[in-house]
Amino acid sequence: MARAVALAPEQGAGTLAWVGALRRAEAAVVLEPELPLGAARLALHAAANALADALVALGPPEAAVGLRWPDRLLLNGAACGRLRLAAPPGIAEETVPDWLVVGMELRLAFPEGHEPGLLPGETALAEEGFDPEVDGPALTAAWARHLMAQFDAWQSRGAAPVAEPFLARLEETPAMRGARRGIDPASGALVLERDGARQRIGMEAA
Repeated sequence: MARAVALAPEQGAGTLAWVGALRRAEAAVVLEPELPLGAARLALHAAANALADALVALGPPEAAVGLRWPDRLLLNGAACGRLRLAAPPGIAEETVPDWLVVGMELRLAFPEGHEPGLLPGETALAEEGFDPEVDGPALTAAWARHLMAQFDAWQSRGAAPVAEPFLARLEETPAMRGARRGIDPASGALVLERDGARQRIGMEAA
């Protein structure tokens, strides 16, 4: 993520930085949005969808892939990865940024000697039956492909093709129960509606 942010001002859109590591996958791509920062924050949702789609395609058929607001990826209900979004510092929400960086991180395996149950609520691909050949390069390539498909759908059909699959995979918390859920296309915020009242939960809220 830091490498992509450093390269973003000079290298521009499409620049991909990634880490080759045995126990984790990490990648980030530079974007040049045409929307104000608020609306462009939907790129994080697109990245989450792309990572989930990549895991569905590469993983065992019984693996349940989900999302936790605002940026966590779940495997069989346990946290396994996260998404990140970076913009030029100090930019206003209504300003079109010169660049954005969207990134993903995934835990492929726990360190040697890790004791089961030491990190409750956390997991790794190896713990959930993924083939060892599903490594960092394979996941980065799959994520990038699905991310491009997400951006194409967003550009051609608006926010719905990004928001709808994100909401379909979103873990329900007690605060969400009984509420109709939506994504504000102008800010990326989660919108909860019940009994005619609306609540907005920003992307900074875990």
